[in-house]
Amino acid sequence: MAYFTLIRQGVVAAMTLMACCQATASVVISGTRLIYPAHETEITVTLKNNGELPVLVQTWVDSGDPASSPTHSTAPFVLSPPVFRMDPNKGQSVRMMFTGASVPEDKESVYYFNLLEVPATPPETGTPVNILQMAFRSRIKIFYRPQTLAGDASDAIERVQWRVARQAGGIALVGHNPTGFHITVTGVVLVDGEQRFAGGSEMIAPGATQAFVLPALKHLPGPQAQVELSAINDYGADVVIKRPLAP
Repeated sequence: MAYFTLIRQGVVAAMTLMACCQATASVVISGTRLIYPAHETEITVTLKNNGELPVLVQTWVDSGDPASSPTHSTAPFVLSPPVFRMDPNKGQSVRMMFTGASVPEDKESVYYFNLLEVPATPPETGTPVNILQMAFRSRIKIFYRPQTLAGDASDAIERVQWRVARQAGGIALVGHNPTGFHITVTGVVLVDGEQRFAGGSEMIAPGATQAFVLPALKHLPGPQAQVELSAINDYGADVVIKRPLAP
């Protein structure tokens, strides 16, 4: 079909665009992450075309490969509709259904929802003109949450255990996530008296340990040092808390 040919070409264009420059897409996804509770038969992804022109959209789910394409995805989800047109200032709902694949029951599994937007070609004016038509790709996390998962996602951020350790790249804050939930850290700061030493951002998988190098910290901190942590909750909001270092 012409639609799928156009979309396949658009995937390549979108990957190139993401690598070389920044641009603004017209189609907006409602929310910055998707939570899929295992007891639900489906969830809905809400989209809105805020642009002034119609666009062609394709959606798919991948298992963690940013270079994935719709034809090579093996993620256990079905989307309906997968390909559609969106008129200006109109919305669209996409149904997402889990196919029942075998996944861990004691922790979340993470996947990624992809949206590829191909703008319509402007109407011909009779005057020759060169047109650069760009495709835009958006990608957000999906957390598949088992029904038997112990604990509460809202408490998981506070349960991360922190220590300071010397790493090859310097002194780092090391966080261990003992829960079955993914913790998306948007920033960490080691607070030692009046001094503050900032680290980076990273996701800590269930049961995993993640190091955040503190480039400005040259000596191990005192025993009263604390960790100031910002992380994203289920609603896409940044939550900021303070935690002591592990003894």
